Amino acid sequence: MNNSLFGYKARDTWMNQTTGTAKLVGFLALTTVGMVSYDTRFLVALVILSFILIKVSHIQYREYALLLKLVIFIGVLNLIMITVLAPQYGAELYGSKHVLFGTGYWTITQEQLFYELNLLLKYVFSFPLSIVLLFTTNPSEFASGLNKIGVPYKVSYAVALTLRYIPDVQSDYHTISLAQQARGYEISKKASLTKRMKGAVQIILPLVFSSLDRIDTISQAMELRRFGRYNKRTWYQDQKFSGRDFGMIIGTLIIVAIGILLVFQNGGRLWNPFN
Repeated sequence: MNNSLFGYKARDTWMNQTTGTAKLVGFLALTTVGMVSYDTRFLVALVILSFILIKVSHIQYREYALLLKLVIFIGVLNLIMITVLAPQYGAELYGSKHVLFGTGYWTITQEQLFYELNLLLKYVFSFPLSIVLLFTTNPSEFASGLNKIGVPYKVSYAVALTLRYIPDVQSDYHTISLAQQARGYEISKKASLTKRMKGAVQIILPLVFSSLDRIDTISQAMELRRFGRYNKRTWYQDQKFSGRDFGMIIGTLIIVAIGILLVFQNGGRLWNPFN
Protein backbone atom coordinates (compact mmCIF):
# COMPACT_ATOMS: atom_id res chain seq x y z
CA MET A 1 0.00 0.00 0.00
CA ASN A 2 1.19 3.50 -0.78
CA ASN A 3 2.55 5.23 2.32
CA SER A 4 0.64 8.39 1.45
CA LEU A 5 -2.72 6.67 1.94
CA PHE A 6 -4.76 7.81 4.90
CA GLY A 7 -5.64 5.18 7.47
CA TYR A 8 -4.43 2.47 9.81
CA LYS A 9 -1.04 0.83 9.30
CA ALA A 10 0.50 -1.88 11.45
CA ARG A 11 3.52 -0.46 13.26
CA ASP A 12 5.77 -1.88 15.93
CA THR A 13 5.05 0.79 18.52
CA TRP A 14 3.59 0.72 22.02
CA MET A 15 0.75 2.93 20.80
CA ASN A 16 -0.27 0.32 18.20
CA GLN A 17 -0.14 -2.38 20.86
CA THR A 18 -2.47 -0.45 23.18
CA THR A 19 -6.11 -1.48 22.96
CA GLY A 20 -8.55 0.59 20.95
CA THR A 21 -10.76 1.04 24.01
CA ALA A 22 -7.95 2.62 26.06
CA LYS A 23 -6.99 4.95 23.20
CA LEU A 24 -10.60 5.91 22.58
CA VAL A 25 -11.22 6.67 26.27
CA GLY A 26 -8.00 8.71 26.39
CA PHE A 27 -8.89 10.61 23.22
CA LEU A 28 -12.42 11.46 24.37
CA ALA A 29 -11.24 12.52 27.84
CA LEU A 30 -8.38 14.72 26.61
CA THR A 31 -10.37 16.38 23.84
CA THR A 32 -13.28 17.05 26.20
CA VAL A 33 -11.16 18.66 28.94
CA GLY A 34 -9.14 20.54 26.30
CA MET A 35 -12.20 21.94 24.54
CA VAL A 36 -13.77 23.00 27.83
CA SER A 37 -10.63 24.72 29.15
CA TYR A 38 -9.47 28.19 28.15
CA ASP A 39 -6.30 28.01 30.24
CA THR A 40 -3.56 28.75 27.70
CA ARG A 41 -0.90 27.05 29.82
CA PHE A 42 -2.90 23.82 29.92
CA LEU A 43 -3.64 23.96 26.19
CA VAL A 44 0.06 24.48 25.35
CA ALA A 45 0.88 21.41 27.46
CA LEU A 46 -1.73 19.40 25.53
CA VAL A 47 -0.23 20.56 22.22
CA ILE A 48 3.23 19.38 23.32
CA LEU A 49 1.81 16.05 24.52
CA SER A 50 -0.10 15.46 21.28
CA PHE A 51 2.98 16.03 19.12
CA ILE A 52 5.04 13.74 21.37
CA LEU A 53 2.41 11.02 20.85
CA ILE A 54 2.41 11.44 17.08
CA LYS A 55 6.24 11.25 17.13
CA VAL A 56 6.48 8.08 19.22
CA SER A 57 3.76 6.50 17.05
CA HIS A 58 6.14 6.73 14.04
CA ILE A 59 3.52 8.43 11.87
CA GLN A 60 5.10 10.20 8.91
CA TYR A 61 4.06 13.69 7.87
CA ARG A 62 3.22 12.61 4.32
CA GLU A 63 0.56 10.26 5.67
CA TYR A 64 -1.60 13.07 7.04
CA ALA A 65 -0.35 16.09 5.05
CA LEU A 66 -3.52 16.44 2.95
CA LEU A 67 -5.80 16.22 5.97
CA LEU A 68 -3.61 18.70 7.85
CA LYS A 69 -3.91 21.24 5.01
CA LEU A 70 -7.70 20.84 5.07
CA VAL A 71 -7.83 21.34 8.86
CA ILE A 72 -5.57 24.42 8.62
CA PHE A 73 -7.80 25.90 5.91
CA ILE A 74 -10.98 25.35 7.94
CA GLY A 75 -9.33 26.59 11.14
CA VAL A 76 -7.99 29.79 9.57
CA LEU A 77 -11.35 30.43 7.89
CA ASN A 78 -13.09 29.98 11.24
CA LEU A 79 -10.74 32.44 12.98
CA ILE A 80 -11.24 35.00 10.21
CA MET A 81 -15.02 34.68 10.52
CA ILE A 82 -14.81 35.15 14.30
CA THR A 83 -12.70 38.28 13.83
CA VAL A 84 -15.14 39.70 11.27
CA LEU A 85 -18.39 38.79 13.01
CA ALA A 86 -17.42 39.19 16.68
CA PRO A 87 -14.31 41.39 17.00
CA GLN A 88 -15.29 42.48 20.54
CA TYR A 89 -16.00 39.05 21.98
CA GLY A 90 -12.52 38.67 23.47
CA ALA A 91 -12.80 41.99 25.32
CA GLU A 92 -16.22 41.01 26.69
CA LEU A 93 -14.92 37.57 27.70
CA TYR A 94 -11.88 38.82 29.64
CA GLY A 95 -13.52 41.95 31.01
CA SER A 96 -10.84 44.37 29.77
CA LYS A 97 -9.87 46.15 26.56
CA HIS A 98 -6.31 46.75 25.35
CA VAL A 99 -6.61 48.25 21.86
CA LEU A 100 -4.04 47.32 19.23
CA PHE A 101 -5.52 49.06 16.20
CA GLY A 102 -8.84 50.07 14.66
CA THR A 103 -11.74 52.16 15.88
CA GLY A 104 -15.31 51.55 16.97
CA TYR A 105 -16.79 48.11 16.42
CA TRP A 106 -13.81 46.97 14.31
CA THR A 107 -11.27 47.60 17.05
CA ILE A 108 -8.84 44.71 17.40
CA THR A 109 -7.77 44.11 20.99
CA GLN A 110 -5.17 41.98 22.74
CA GLU A 111 -8.01 40.11 24.39
CA GLN A 112 -9.53 39.17 21.02
CA LEU A 113 -6.22 37.87 19.69
CA PHE A 114 -5.58 35.97 22.92
CA TYR A 115 -9.03 34.37 22.72
CA GLU A 116 -8.39 33.31 19.12
CA LEU A 117 -4.97 31.96 20.16
CA ASN A 118 -6.76 29.67 22.60
CA LEU A 119 -9.07 28.49 19.81
CA LEU A 120 -6.06 27.83 17.59
CA LEU A 121 -4.41 25.79 20.34
CA LYS A 122 -7.58 23.69 20.60
CA TYR A 123 -7.39 22.89 16.88
CA VAL A 124 -3.67 22.18 17.08
CA PHE A 125 -3.79 19.72 19.98
CA SER A 126 -6.91 17.83 18.87
CA PHE A 127 -5.66 17.12 15.34
CA PRO A 128 -2.57 15.02 16.30
CA LEU A 129 -4.63 13.13 18.88
CA SER A 130 -7.16 12.23 16.18
CA ILE A 131 -4.38 11.13 13.82
CA VAL A 132 -2.78 8.95 16.50
CA LEU A 133 -6.12 7.29 17.29
CA LEU A 134 -7.04 6.60 13.66
CA PHE A 135 -3.58 5.64 12.39
CA THR A 136 -2.65 3.25 15.20
CA THR A 137 -5.98 1.48 15.75
CA ASN A 138 -7.22 -1.38 13.59
CA PRO A 139 -10.74 -0.48 12.34
CA SER A 140 -12.22 -3.71 13.76
CA GLU A 141 -10.60 -3.04 17.11
CA PHE A 142 -11.81 0.57 16.95
CA ALA A 143 -15.35 -0.71 16.44
CA SER A 144 -14.90 -3.10 19.36
CA GLY A 145 -13.76 -0.17 21.53
CA LEU A 146 -16.81 1.88 20.54
CA ASN A 147 -19.07 -1.04 21.38
CA LYS A 148 -17.44 -1.49 24.79
CA ILE A 149 -18.16 2.11 25.80
CA GLY A 150 -21.84 1.74 24.92
CA VAL A 151 -22.14 2.54 21.19
CA PRO A 152 -24.52 0.07 19.41
CA TYR A 153 -22.55 -2.50 17.45
CA LYS A 154 -24.32 -1.61 14.19
CA VAL A 155 -23.07 1.98 14.48
CA SER A 156 -19.63 0.74 15.56
CA TYR A 157 -19.41 -1.54 12.54
CA ALA A 158 -20.45 1.27 10.20
CA VAL A 159 -17.61 3.42 11.59
CA ALA A 160 -15.17 0.52 11.15
CA LEU A 161 -16.22 0.04 7.53
CA THR A 162 -15.78 3.74 6.84
CA LEU A 163 -12.25 3.74 8.24
CA ARG A 164 -11.35 0.49 6.51
CA TYR A 165 -12.37 1.66 3.05
CA ILE A 166 -10.91 5.18 3.15
CA PRO A 167 -7.54 3.86 1.80
CA ASP A 168 -9.43 1.93 -0.92
CA VAL A 169 -11.26 5.07 -2.00
CA GLN A 170 -7.98 6.97 -2.06
CA SER A 171 -6.41 4.23 -4.15
CA ASP A 172 -9.35 4.33 -6.58
CA TYR A 173 -9.02 8.11 -6.81
CA HIS A 174 -5.34 7.82 -7.67
CA THR A 175 -6.01 5.15 -10.32
CA ILE A 176 -8.91 7.06 -11.91
CA SER A 177 -6.88 10.29 -11.85
CA LEU A 178 -4.00 8.68 -13.74
CA ALA A 179 -6.41 7.10 -16.25
CA GLN A 180 -8.17 10.41 -16.94
CA GLN A 181 -4.89 12.28 -17.30
CA ALA A 182 -3.80 9.64 -19.84
CA ARG A 183 -6.97 10.47 -21.77
CA GLY A 184 -6.00 14.13 -21.90
CA TYR A 185 -7.83 15.63 -18.92
CA GLU A 186 -5.53 18.14 -17.19
CA ILE A 187 -5.81 18.62 -13.43
CA SER A 188 -2.36 19.95 -12.59
CA LYS A 189 -1.75 23.48 -11.31
CA LYS A 190 -0.43 24.46 -14.74
CA ALA A 191 -3.89 24.13 -16.30
CA SER A 192 -6.57 26.82 -16.17
CA LEU A 193 -9.27 26.68 -13.51
CA THR A 194 -11.91 25.64 -16.07
CA LYS A 195 -9.84 22.72 -17.33
CA ARG A 196 -9.02 21.61 -13.80
CA MET A 197 -12.71 21.68 -12.82
CA LYS A 198 -13.62 19.69 -15.92
CA GLY A 199 -10.89 17.17 -15.13
CA ALA A 200 -12.02 16.94 -11.50
CA VAL A 201 -15.59 16.10 -12.61
CA GLN A 202 -14.23 13.30 -14.79
CA ILE A 203 -12.52 11.86 -11.72
CA ILE A 204 -15.25 12.40 -9.12
CA LEU A 205 -18.09 10.82 -11.11
CA PRO A 206 -16.36 7.43 -11.68
CA LEU A 207 -15.18 7.53 -8.07
CA VAL A 208 -18.73 8.04 -6.78
CA PHE A 209 -20.09 5.20 -8.94
CA SER A 210 -17.29 2.82 -7.91
CA SER A 211 -17.93 3.69 -4.24
CA LEU A 212 -21.67 3.07 -4.64
CA ASP A 213 -20.91 -0.27 -6.27
CA ARG A 214 -18.64 -1.20 -3.35
CA ILE A 215 -21.34 -0.16 -0.84
CA ASP A 216 -23.91 -2.31 -2.64
CA THR A 217 -21.59 -5.32 -2.62
CA ILE A 218 -20.84 -4.95 1.10
CA SER A 219 -24.50 -4.45 2.06
CA GLN A 220 -25.52 -7.58 0.14
CA ALA A 221 -22.76 -9.60 1.78
CA MET A 222 -23.82 -8.38 5.24
CA GLU A 223 -27.46 -9.14 4.50
CA LEU A 224 -26.61 -12.68 3.37
CA ARG A 225 -24.72 -13.17 6.63
CA ARG A 226 -27.80 -11.93 8.55
CA PHE A 227 -25.97 -8.99 10.07
CA GLY A 228 -28.05 -7.23 12.73
CA ARG A 229 -30.19 -10.21 13.68
CA TYR A 230 -28.77 -10.48 17.20
CA ASN A 231 -28.56 -7.81 19.88
CA LYS A 232 -24.90 -8.55 20.61
CA ARG A 233 -21.92 -9.77 18.66
CA THR A 234 -18.32 -10.81 19.13
CA TRP A 235 -15.34 -9.06 17.52
CA TYR A 236 -12.47 -10.61 15.61
CA GLN A 237 -10.07 -7.88 16.77
CA ASP A 238 -10.59 -7.64 20.52
CA GLN A 239 -7.53 -7.18 22.74
CA LYS A 240 -7.57 -7.73 26.47
CA PHE A 241 -6.50 -4.95 28.80
CA SER A 242 -2.87 -4.99 29.90
CA GLY A 243 -0.69 -2.86 32.17
CA ARG A 244 0.00 -0.56 29.20
CA ASP A 245 -3.71 0.19 28.83
CA PHE A 246 -4.25 0.84 32.52
CA GLY A 247 -1.19 3.11 32.50
CA MET A 248 -2.64 5.13 29.61
CA ILE A 249 -6.00 5.52 31.35
CA ILE A 250 -4.36 6.51 34.65
CA GLY A 251 -2.17 9.07 32.84
CA THR A 252 -5.26 10.44 31.11
CA LEU A 253 -7.12 10.74 34.41
CA ILE A 254 -4.18 12.64 35.93
CA ILE A 255 -4.22 15.13 33.03
CA VAL A 256 -8.00 15.53 33.32
CA ALA A 257 -7.63 16.09 37.08
CA ILE A 258 -5.05 18.82 36.43
CA GLY A 259 -7.45 20.49 34.00
CA ILE A 260 -10.25 20.40 36.60
CA LEU A 261 -7.95 21.76 39.33
CA LEU A 262 -6.99 24.67 37.07
CA VAL A 263 -10.68 25.49 36.66
CA PHE A 264 -11.03 25.81 40.45
CA GLN A 265 -7.75 27.73 40.72
CA ASN A 266 -8.75 30.20 38.01
CA GLY A 267 -12.28 30.55 39.31
CA GLY A 268 -13.65 29.34 35.98
CA ARG A 269 -12.62 27.98 32.62
CA LEU A 270 -10.65 31.12 31.71
CA TRP A 271 -7.07 31.94 32.60
CA ASN A 272 -7.03 35.73 32.49
CA PRO A 273 -3.54 37.28 32.18
CA PHE A 274 -5.03 40.77 31.73
CA ASN A 275 -6.15 41.17 35.36
